[in-house]
Amino acid sequence: MVSSVPAKVPDAMSTINLTCLGTGDGHPSVERSHSAFLYESGGATVLMDCGEPVMRNLKQRGMSPDAIDRVFLSHLHSDHLGGFFMLIQGFWLGKREQPLTVHLPAEGLEPVRRLLRAAYLFDGLLPFELRFETWQDAAPVSLGGLTVTPHCNTHLEWLRENYQSKYPDQAFEAFSFTLEANGKRAAHSADIGQLSDLDVLLAQPLDLLVCELSHLEPADLFEYLAGRSIGRVVFTHVSQRHWRGETALRELADKQLGNLPHVFAVDGEEISL
Repeated sequence: MVSSVPAKVPDAMSTINLTCLGTGDGHPSVERSHSAFLYESGGATVLMDCGEPVMRNLKQRGMSPDAIDRVFLSHLHSDHLGGFFMLIQGFWLGKREQPLTVHLPAEGLEPVRRLLRAAYLFDGLLPFELRFETWQDAAPVSLGGLTVTPHCNTHLEWLRENYQSKYPDQAFEAFSFTLEANGKRAAHSADIGQLSDLDVLLAQPLDLLVCELSHLEPADLFEYLAGRSIGRVVFTHVSQRHWRGETALRELADKQLGNLPHVFAVDGEEISL
Protein backbone atom coordinates (compact mmCIF):
# COMPACT_ATOMS: atom_id res chain seq x y z
CA MET A 1 0.00 0.00 0.00
CA VAL A 2 2.78 2.45 -0.85
CA SER A 3 1.51 5.71 -2.32
CA SER A 4 2.89 9.01 -3.53
CA VAL A 5 -0.24 11.10 -3.07
CA PRO A 6 0.64 14.72 -3.96
CA ALA A 7 -0.16 17.58 -1.65
CA LYS A 8 -3.30 19.44 -2.68
CA VAL A 9 -4.82 22.76 -1.84
CA PRO A 10 -7.83 22.21 0.47
CA ASP A 11 -11.21 22.90 -1.09
CA ALA A 12 -12.26 26.24 0.41
CA MET A 13 -15.92 25.44 -0.27
CA SER A 14 -15.83 22.21 1.74
CA THR A 15 -17.07 22.11 5.31
CA ILE A 16 -14.38 19.74 6.60
CA ASN A 17 -11.03 19.00 4.98
CA LEU A 18 -8.93 16.12 6.29
CA THR A 19 -5.28 15.47 5.48
CA CYS A 20 -3.84 12.18 6.70
CA LEU A 21 -0.27 13.14 7.58
CA GLY A 22 0.52 9.80 9.23
CA THR A 23 -1.51 6.61 8.87
CA GLY A 24 0.74 3.91 10.34
CA ASP A 25 0.24 1.69 13.36
CA GLY A 26 2.66 1.50 16.27
CA HIS A 27 5.33 -0.38 14.33
CA PRO A 28 8.19 1.60 12.74
CA SER A 29 7.70 1.62 8.98
CA VAL A 30 9.44 2.91 5.86
CA GLU A 31 6.01 3.30 4.20
CA ARG A 32 3.91 5.09 6.79
CA SER A 33 4.41 7.85 9.33
CA HIS A 34 2.81 7.55 12.75
CA SER A 35 -0.62 8.93 13.62
CA ALA A 36 -1.17 12.59 12.70
CA PHE A 37 -4.24 14.10 11.06
CA LEU A 38 -4.93 17.66 9.97
CA TYR A 39 -8.53 18.87 10.10
CA GLU A 40 -9.44 22.22 8.51
CA SER A 41 -12.95 23.54 9.02
CA GLY A 42 -14.89 26.59 10.10
CA GLY A 43 -11.82 28.80 9.86
CA ALA A 44 -9.87 26.54 12.23
CA THR A 45 -6.94 24.20 11.59
CA VAL A 46 -6.35 21.50 14.18
CA LEU A 47 -3.73 18.79 14.40
CA MET A 48 -5.04 15.49 15.77
CA ASP A 49 -2.13 13.59 17.35
CA CYS A 50 1.57 14.11 16.76
CA GLY A 51 3.09 10.84 15.63
CA GLU A 52 6.56 11.36 14.25
CA PRO A 53 7.71 12.82 11.90
CA VAL A 54 4.81 15.26 11.98
CA MET A 55 6.97 18.39 11.74
CA ARG A 56 8.65 17.11 8.59
CA ASN A 57 5.29 16.25 7.06
CA LEU A 58 3.94 19.72 7.79
CA LYS A 59 7.08 21.31 6.31
CA GLN A 60 6.69 19.20 3.18
CA ARG A 61 3.23 20.71 2.76
CA GLY A 62 4.68 24.22 3.07
CA MET A 63 2.61 25.03 6.13
CA SER A 64 3.48 28.14 8.11
CA PRO A 65 4.39 27.69 11.80
CA ASP A 66 1.33 29.82 12.58
CA ALA A 67 -1.10 27.70 10.52
CA ILE A 68 -2.03 25.26 13.31
CA ASP A 69 -4.61 26.70 15.72
CA ARG A 70 -4.83 23.80 18.17
CA VAL A 71 -3.12 20.48 18.85
CA PHE A 72 -5.24 17.56 20.07
CA LEU A 73 -3.58 14.57 21.74
CA SER A 74 -5.87 11.54 22.04
CA HIS A 75 -3.63 9.60 24.44
CA LEU A 76 0.00 9.28 25.42
CA HIS A 77 1.27 6.31 23.43
CA SER A 78 4.51 7.17 21.66
CA ASP A 79 3.13 6.70 18.14
CA HIS A 80 0.63 9.50 18.89
CA LEU A 81 2.87 11.75 21.00
CA GLY A 82 6.39 11.07 19.75
CA GLY A 83 6.55 14.00 17.31
CA PHE A 84 5.13 16.60 19.69
CA PHE A 85 8.43 17.88 21.08
CA MET A 86 9.97 18.33 17.64
CA LEU A 87 6.75 20.08 16.60
CA ILE A 88 7.21 22.64 19.39
CA GLN A 89 10.91 23.01 18.58
CA GLY A 90 9.98 23.53 14.93
CA PHE A 91 7.49 26.24 15.89
CA TRP A 92 10.19 27.90 18.02
CA LEU A 93 12.83 27.85 15.28
CA GLY A 94 10.21 28.82 12.70
CA LYS A 95 9.34 31.88 14.80
CA ARG A 96 5.71 31.10 15.40
CA GLU A 97 3.92 34.12 16.85
CA GLN A 98 0.34 33.03 17.51
CA PRO A 99 -0.59 31.43 20.87
CA LEU A 100 -0.95 27.65 20.70
CA THR A 101 -3.36 25.61 22.83
CA VAL A 102 -2.64 21.91 23.31
CA HIS A 103 -5.48 19.67 24.50
CA LEU A 104 -4.40 16.43 26.17
CA PRO A 105 -5.32 13.86 28.81
CA ALA A 106 -4.94 15.28 32.31
CA GLU A 107 -2.38 12.64 33.28
CA GLY A 108 -0.02 13.99 30.61
CA LEU A 109 -0.09 17.62 31.64
CA GLU A 110 2.83 17.71 34.08
CA PRO A 111 4.97 15.05 32.35
CA VAL A 112 4.73 16.90 29.03
CA ARG A 113 5.60 20.20 30.69
CA ARG A 114 8.60 18.58 32.41
CA LEU A 115 9.84 17.07 29.16
CA LEU A 116 9.58 20.44 27.43
CA ARG A 117 11.67 21.97 30.19
CA ALA A 118 14.13 19.05 30.05
CA ALA A 119 14.53 19.73 26.31
CA TYR A 120 15.22 23.43 27.10
CA LEU A 121 11.99 24.53 25.44
CA PHE A 122 11.24 27.00 28.22
CA ASP A 123 8.16 29.22 28.23
CA GLY A 124 10.37 32.30 28.22
CA LEU A 125 12.32 31.01 25.24
CA LEU A 126 9.37 30.35 22.96
CA PRO A 127 8.25 33.38 20.92
CA PHE A 128 4.61 32.31 21.33
CA GLU A 129 2.39 31.51 24.29
CA LEU A 130 2.00 27.75 24.83
CA ARG A 131 -1.19 26.82 26.69
CA PHE A 132 -2.49 23.47 27.87
CA GLU A 133 -6.07 22.33 28.44
CA THR A 134 -7.09 18.87 29.65
CA TRP A 135 -9.88 16.81 28.11
CA GLN A 136 -13.16 16.36 29.93
CA ASP A 137 -15.37 13.54 28.68
CA ALA A 138 -18.20 14.84 26.45
CA ALA A 139 -17.21 18.49 27.05
CA PRO A 140 -17.13 20.22 23.63
CA VAL A 141 -14.35 22.53 22.47
CA SER A 142 -15.44 25.27 20.05
CA LEU A 143 -13.07 26.87 17.55
CA GLY A 144 -14.81 29.34 15.30
CA GLY A 145 -17.26 27.26 13.28
CA LEU A 146 -15.81 23.91 14.38
CA THR A 147 -16.90 22.01 17.50
CA VAL A 148 -14.85 19.04 18.72
CA THR A 149 -16.16 16.77 21.47
CA PRO A 150 -13.93 14.18 23.21
CA HIS A 151 -15.29 10.80 24.31
CA CYS A 152 -13.48 8.48 26.72
CA ASN A 153 -12.75 5.04 25.31
CA THR A 154 -11.32 1.74 26.52
CA HIS A 155 -8.07 1.67 24.55
CA LEU A 156 -5.92 1.53 27.69
CA GLU A 157 -8.17 -0.70 29.80
CA TRP A 158 -5.97 -3.78 29.39
CA LEU A 159 -3.00 -1.80 30.68
CA ARG A 160 -5.11 -0.46 33.54
CA GLU A 161 -6.17 -3.96 34.57
CA ASN A 162 -2.61 -5.28 34.49
CA TYR A 163 -0.50 -2.34 35.66
CA GLN A 164 -2.55 0.14 37.71
CA SER A 165 -1.58 -1.53 40.99
CA LYS A 166 2.08 -0.94 40.12
CA TYR A 167 1.52 2.54 38.68
CA PRO A 168 -1.39 3.98 40.71
CA ASP A 169 -0.76 7.54 39.50
CA GLN A 170 -1.52 6.61 35.88
CA ALA A 171 -5.08 7.39 34.77
CA PHE A 172 -4.97 5.30 31.56
CA GLU A 173 -6.96 7.90 29.60
CA ALA A 174 -7.74 7.65 25.90
CA PHE A 175 -10.23 9.59 23.79
CA SER A 176 -12.15 9.46 20.53
CA PHE A 177 -13.75 12.56 18.99
CA THR A 178 -16.70 13.93 17.07
CA LEU A 179 -16.25 17.02 14.90
CA GLU A 180 -19.12 19.20 13.71
CA ALA A 181 -19.17 22.18 11.35
CA ASN A 182 -21.96 23.76 9.32
CA GLY A 183 -24.24 20.77 9.49
CA LYS A 184 -21.53 18.21 8.72
CA ARG A 185 -20.56 15.60 11.29
CA ALA A 186 -17.34 13.58 11.38
CA ALA A 187 -15.88 11.19 13.94
CA HIS A 188 -12.28 10.28 14.65
CA SER A 189 -11.83 7.06 16.59
CA ALA A 190 -8.12 7.46 17.41
CA ASP A 191 -7.08 4.21 19.12
CA ILE A 192 -9.91 2.25 20.73
CA GLY A 193 -10.18 -0.92 22.78
CA GLN A 194 -13.44 -2.52 21.62
CA LEU A 195 -16.26 -2.07 19.14
CA SER A 196 -18.56 -0.51 21.74
CA ASP A 197 -16.24 2.51 21.88
CA LEU A 198 -17.72 3.45 18.49
CA ASP A 199 -21.31 3.50 19.79
CA VAL A 200 -21.18 7.10 21.00
CA LEU A 201 -19.59 8.25 17.73
CA LEU A 202 -22.35 6.59 15.70
CA ALA A 203 -25.22 7.70 17.93
CA GLN A 204 -26.09 10.17 15.16
CA PRO A 205 -25.54 9.84 11.40
CA LEU A 206 -22.00 10.64 10.22
CA ASP A 207 -20.75 12.20 7.03
CA LEU A 208 -17.28 10.82 7.74
CA LEU A 209 -15.79 8.21 10.08
CA VAL A 210 -12.02 7.99 10.45
CA CYS A 211 -11.53 4.63 12.12
CA GLU A 212 -8.44 2.79 13.28
CA LEU A 213 -7.92 -0.83 12.26
CA SER A 214 -5.13 -2.02 14.48
CA HIS A 215 -6.83 -3.06 17.71
CA LEU A 216 -9.91 -4.72 16.20
CA GLU A 217 -10.35 -7.67 13.90
CA PRO A 218 -11.32 -6.39 10.43
CA ALA A 219 -14.19 -8.85 9.99
CA ASP A 220 -15.73 -7.78 13.30
CA LEU A 221 -15.38 -4.09 12.51
CA PHE A 222 -16.77 -4.40 8.99
CA GLU A 223 -19.76 -6.34 10.28
CA TYR A 224 -20.37 -3.67 12.93
CA LEU A 225 -20.24 -0.83 10.38
CA ALA A 226 -22.26 -2.46 7.61
CA GLY A 227 -25.58 -0.72 7.07
CA ARG A 228 -24.76 2.19 9.36
CA SER A 229 -25.66 5.78 8.46
CA ILE A 230 -22.16 6.86 7.43
CA GLY A 231 -21.32 8.86 4.32
CA ARG A 232 -17.75 7.57 4.07
CA VAL A 233 -15.30 5.53 6.14
CA VAL A 234 -11.57 6.15 6.15
CA PHE A 235 -9.66 3.25 7.65
CA THR A 236 -6.30 4.14 9.12
CA HIS A 237 -3.77 2.83 11.65
CA VAL A 238 -4.16 -0.54 9.89
CA SER A 239 -2.11 -3.17 11.71
CA GLN A 240 1.14 -4.18 10.08
CA ARG A 241 -0.13 -7.74 9.65
CA HIS A 242 -3.18 -6.65 7.68
CA TRP A 243 -1.32 -3.88 5.84
CA ARG A 244 0.87 -6.55 4.27
CA GLY A 245 -2.24 -8.44 3.19
CA GLU A 246 -3.74 -5.55 1.25
CA THR A 247 -5.60 -7.57 -1.36
CA ALA A 248 -7.36 -9.85 1.11
CA LEU A 249 -8.23 -6.91 3.37
CA ARG A 250 -9.77 -4.92 0.54
CA GLU A 251 -11.75 -7.92 -0.68
CA LEU A 252 -13.11 -8.56 2.80
CA ALA A 253 -14.11 -4.91 3.19
CA ASP A 254 -15.85 -4.81 -0.18
CA LYS A 255 -17.75 -7.99 0.66
CA GLN A 256 -18.88 -7.03 4.15
CA LEU A 257 -19.41 -3.28 3.76
CA GLY A 258 -21.35 -3.50 0.53
CA ASN A 259 -22.26 -0.04 -0.77
CA LEU A 260 -20.73 1.84 2.17
CA PRO A 261 -18.00 4.04 0.61
CA HIS A 262 -14.62 3.37 2.19
CA VAL A 263 -10.91 3.85 1.64
CA PHE A 264 -7.74 2.63 3.32
CA ALA A 265 -5.81 5.85 3.90
CA VAL A 266 -2.19 6.36 2.93
CA ASP A 267 0.08 9.17 4.07
CA GLY A 268 -0.82 12.39 2.31
CA GLU A 269 -4.37 11.34 1.46
CA GLU A 270 -6.92 14.17 1.48
CA ILE A 271 -10.66 13.97 1.98
CA SER A 272 -13.09 16.87 1.66
CA LEU A 273 -16.74 17.03 2.74
